[in-house]
This record gives sequence, C-alpha cells and structure tokens, in this order.
Amino acid sequence: MSTEQPDLIPSFSELGIAPAIVKAIQEAGYETPSPIQAQSITPLLEGRDLLGQAQTGTGKTAAFSLPLLSRLNDRQKTPQMLVLTPTRELAIQVAEAIQGYGRHIKNFHVLPIYGGQSMGIQLRQLQRNPQVIVGTPGRILDHIRRGKLALENLQSLVLDEADEMLRMGFIDDVETILQETPKDRQVALFSATMPKPIHRVAQRYLNNPVEVHIKSKTSTVDTINQRYWQVTGLHKLDALTRILEVEEFDGMIIFVRTKNSTVDLAEKLEARGYASSPLNGDMNQALREKTIEKMKAGKIDILVATDVAARGLDIQRMSHVVNYDIPYDTESYVHRIGRTGRAGRKGEAILFVAPRERRMLGAIEKATKQTITRMQLPSSEDIADRRVMSFKQQMTETIESQDLAFFEKLITSYQEEHNADPVEVAAALAFLVQKHRPLKPVSHVSERKQPRERADRDSRQTNREPRSERPERAPRAPRTRAEHKPEEGMKTYRVEVGAEHNVEPKHLVGAIANEAGLESQLIGRISIMDDHSFVDLPDGMPKDIFQHLRKVWVNQRQLQISMPDSTPDVMEKPAIPARQKPGRTKKRPAIAAKKRQSKSRPKPS
Repeated sequence: MSTEQPDLIPSFSELGIAPAIVKAIQEAGYETPSPIQAQSITPLLEGRDLLGQAQTGTGKTAAFSLPLLSRLNDRQKTPQMLVLTPTRELAIQVAEAIQGYGRHIKNFHVLPIYGGQSMGIQLRQLQRNPQVIVGTPGRILDHIRRGKLALENLQSLVLDEADEMLRMGFIDDVETILQETPKDRQVALFSATMPKPIHRVAQRYLNNPVEVHIKSKTSTVDTINQRYWQVTGLHKLDALTRILEVEEFDGMIIFVRTKNSTVDLAEKLEARGYASSPLNGDMNQALREKTIEKMKAGKIDILVATDVAARGLDIQRMSHVVNYDIPYDTESYVHRIGRTGRAGRKGEAILFVAPRERRMLGAIEKATKQTITRMQLPSSEDIADRRVMSFKQQMTETIESQDLAFFEKLITSYQEEHNADPVEVAAALAFLVQKHRPLKPVSHVSERKQPRERADRDSRQTNREPRSERPERAPRAPRTRAEHKPEEGMKTYRVEVGAEHNVEPKHLVGAIANEAGLESQLIGRISIMDDHSFVDLPDGMPKDIFQHLRKVWVNQRQLQISMPDSTPDVMEKPAIPARQKPGRTKKRPAIAAKKRQSKSRPKPS
C-alpha cells in the first residue's frame, strides 16, 4: 500500500493522537504536521507496519513518536517501544524529543543507550522500567546478550535512518535484534534511500507495510543567490547577528519551525537593535495584516515567521530569506525562498545547516538541480570594517543635513577650556558613540574554523554518487611516516586490528563513530595492514575519548588505539587500500602480533 501526499493537511488533534501528547505539541508551538507526519501517524496509530522514505530533517522523529507513544500501556513495566539509530548523537536527540512529547504521560520514562557511556549507569537506568528505549545497535545487542534488556513484551520497533546503519556496517546487528523481538510487534522503518539490503530487511521483517514516499516537485528561480552556513563553532544567533551586520538587505524574512521560536527570536533581534516582528498562526488576521503593512512601509525590517504564516506572502522589498531552521522537505524550502527574487528581482537565500542536516542539503540541491554555495561567516575584522564605513557615512549625512551650530559652539568652548586638539576631541566623541557597536575588531566568541578542504568535503558528502556507481580511486599507499600526511586538522592513529582479524573499513568507521560520538563523515583515510590499521581522525581528541577507544572491541579484538608518535617509523604496504573491502591477501603475521595472541585470548564484548 502506498500513500500520496494529501492536499489538505489536518491538525495534530484531528489525527487521533492522545490528548496528553497533543498538549505537549501545542506547548512546543508546532502548528501543522509535516508531510511525512501527516502520512505516517494514522497508519501507525492503527497498528500497521510502515516503510517510510524521507530525508533527514523532515520530521521523522515526530512521525513515529506521536502515534507510538499514543499506543503505550501505562500499566506495563517493561520496554514497549525500541528505537534503533546509527549514532549516539542521534540516539540522544531522539530520546530528548520523545521525552518532550511524552512529558504529560504519567510515570513516563525514556532511556538512551549507546556506546561510550558507563554500562553501570545504563543498568541502573534499566531498573527504572523505562517504557521507551532509544539506542545504537551494538550497545542494545550487548544488553540483550547480557540478559539485561528483555524485549518479549515489546509493542513497536523503529529503525531510524536505516541506510546509514547499513553504511556503517550495523545491519547484521539490526537483524539480530529484530529476531529477538516478538513476532507480532509493530515495525516502522525510515530511510532516506532504499538500497537492496534495506528492501530485503523490509520484506523479511515488515508485515504488509504502508509505504510512504515524500515526493517533491521543486524548482527555484535563477534570480535567487543561494548560500548555506555550516552550523559549527558559533551559536546560530551569534552567526545570524554577524550576517545581519554585513549583508546589504532591505527587508528580510527569517523562517523557524515553531510559533514560540518566532516570538523568541524576534525579541532577541529587537534587543540587538533590529526592527523585527514575529509572524505566526496564533496571530489573528487583523494583527497579521498590520504586521505585513509595517513591513511594506519600512517600519520593521525583519519578519520571523513559520511556514504556515508566510504562505502567499508577497512583499516587494523582501531582499533576503534566511532559513534559520532547515525546512522539513525540499518543497518547503522552495516555497520559503520564493518570498524573495519575485518578478525578476534579485534575491538572497541563506540556509543554516547543522551537521545532521547535511543530507537534507544534498536533497535540496538534487531536487532543485542547483548548487548551494558554502558561505564563510563575516570575521570580526569584516564587521568592524562595515561599522567604520557606516559610521563615516552617518557623519557625512549629519554634516550635510543637520544644523550643528550649537554643537560647534560646545566643542569650541571645550577646546578653549582644555586646550585640546580638535582631532582628540572628535576621537573621544567617536569612542563614546561606538561603545555598544565597537569600531575596532573584537572577538566576543570563539571563531572555530573548519579546515577548508575538509569542510568542503563534509558539505558535499551526501551529494556524492554511491560508491558502487563511481569509479574506484586507488589512493597511494603510505610507505613512511614522512610520506603519510593526513589532511589539515587530522591526525593519524594506529589501532591493533587488521586484515588478519577480517576487519573492514566499515567496521572501524562504525565502532569509532559510535563509541567516540563522532560523525562517520569526519573519519578520514583508513589503511588496513596485516595485524594493525591506521585511521585519520580529527586533531585534538579529548583524553577521555582516547582512553575509551583503547578498550573498544572490533572483531573480537580491542582497538588499543595509540598516538601517532608511538607508530613505527616505517609502515608496511597496506593489506587493504583505504576504504576498500578486503580481497584475498597473503597473511604475514608479525612477530609482535603472535606474541600478543599467545599471551591471552580476548573475550568478545
């Protein structure tokens, strides 16, 4: 069964969600369901299995959380809902969202379980009888094998970002977990893409699922210059303030996801000296029209709006659109930026993209068939230069337009009384004027910069062709440490697992990403030798993460990760080229490896 996107999207209360959950949604300020939510909630409420295809950032968490939470039995003291995610960051994020949606459910408790956290802490939390478990496949399977996580009464299971779990090598663990669950449990599988292994899992474990595909018919106009900023280092509000400092804009609309956010952000911009106003569905028609008229008349310069409130908005002076919160889908993005660049006029569209939302960026580019260029935030020097230019312009306009006779007498009097240099007097006045907006470069926050080469690679990670569809590129194997030069901002680490232990690059990527809380895209080149491997990781690894990775098990061996200084000066030719699957290689066990193996046989985790 396949559903199409409805023309009229009902409200959350009309979908049959439990009243306690509807109350939490309303308090959060969400107005209407996103397309994936509108199509998924009803079949999940009916107990149907669901196969959903939608990009990251489309609202999948609420799509499965709202209906499945509505079906919980508050009297049952064992886990009723299990959500599997590929990374611990996503596990934490999903758990926090579910906790928010269920905050009005009596005695409700959700528990995130992931690698890198103390096993003792998780065991104590499991004794609190959480109704919902959110976790990564490896750690969930570990608890099941230890007999600490019982799933015999599980009602529903969610596979979130299934294609990412496949790419990170977790799909076998996922299938093992599925086999440990009751036959009559409900399954919801969400994935941005549907490769054959994911289809195979769906066919094997889902029972006559409802299929939901979010289709986008999108196009953008050439008169809109599209840019994005990778959310990193700075808080989004600080970044927005910097952009407002240097961008030449007439009118601007800033899009956020919730009604509450429109008010909150508008107030913060007002406090920073920008004439702004919220625009959301809670405003009555008269107030909405009054706000729009103020915008058209130039009495306010910035509108902070939700998608619903900005529908049909056409203001000629709207030169900029800022997607402060990334939209749910590509079609919403096109509708948003269509508020500028109308009737042949030039327009600017800026998109804020968090690390988890890079896949949505790729989807937008693919759907619109346009490249969105990466923008660098203005530096403190750029902002100061802009302020100086504005200050000089204001002085010129004041001299030409104002009657300054009284002030000339005041300054002349001061000069005579203090025998002051006129330039010093003017400088003192300039200093007093610029106190709140310094004309000299001042760094108020840390300006952490990503290396350009790495940032560019990260930003296009999702736009690359599947590995099977693009020609293999054989990287030059590092021969000596002098020749082994990792990318800027990276360091090479050694791990004591190699081709002899049947390790593949995906095993190392999955283990390190999961246990170190690191996005898989940030893991660099991997060179697999006979009895060890080399992995490029971001420089500046925290000591506690480094110590934890030493104890992580991969293919029944501890990584025993070591610093680059402890690697040998001469490195053997890799048994497996970087990021390639192992072929038939001649085993050459090193003496040191033999000694280690003869001392003790490690226990699998």
